[in-house]
Amino acid sequence: MNNPLIIEALLLIFYFFMSYQIWFAYMLACCVISVSPGAGAIASMSSGLNYGFRRGYWNVLGLQLALIVQIIIVAAGVGVLFATTPLAFLVVKWFGVLYLLYLAYLQWTAPTQSIDIQTDQTQKSIPKLIFHGFLVNMSNPKAIVFLLAVLPQFLDLNKPQWIQYVIMAATMITIDLIVMAGYTGLAAKVLRLLKSPKQQKYMNRTFAVLFSCAAALLSLVHQ
Repeated sequence: MNNPLIIEALLLIFYFFMSYQIWFAYMLACCVISVSPGAGAIASMSSGLNYGFRRGYWNVLGLQLALIVQIIIVAAGVGVLFATTPLAFLVVKWFGVLYLLYLAYLQWTAPTQSIDIQTDQTQKSIPKLIFHGFLVNMSNPKAIVFLLAVLPQFLDLNKPQWIQYVIMAATMITIDLIVMAGYTGLAAKVLRLLKSPKQQKYMNRTFAVLFSCAAALLSLVHQ
């Protein structure tokens, strides 16, 4: 298979369906989302500590399967919404901006707390690890709200939406797979860092600033 032809085809897809600038901004937003510690990160660290990287990483596959389902739900809902009223984009846009500012406030004011990872003496099968990761993401309503607040901001309504959602889903999943691999493989070191109140405070303030910057960026998006 000719790799240059594959790269050229991918570049053409980006050119016709999504600008490089918008994709790069979206990629940066995905990095902030994935690195920010949440339920998925905790589940990944737990699997890494209990089962090691090679077996514990199956939990991450479950997280991504749930993410695909959530993106499909958001894409279907937003598609109907945008087709219904021309004001829908503005409503969703400013909802996303306000929600990111709300997350920034929560991160800035978040108290330091101990993060306990439960050790599991039973050896879970691979299907159970995948299902566990799937449940962790699907049972988190904040995930869908976050996707609803962020994904539509990067859509070009003058181009086919479905291929844009495919590009965004592939980008987010790829980045999340890499980040969760870090949480799974370096679980002990990451957990040691998060257990320090001083480090937690610095980390919370840093993500608060990043969420605020993301909100400012989204407020400048026009269709």
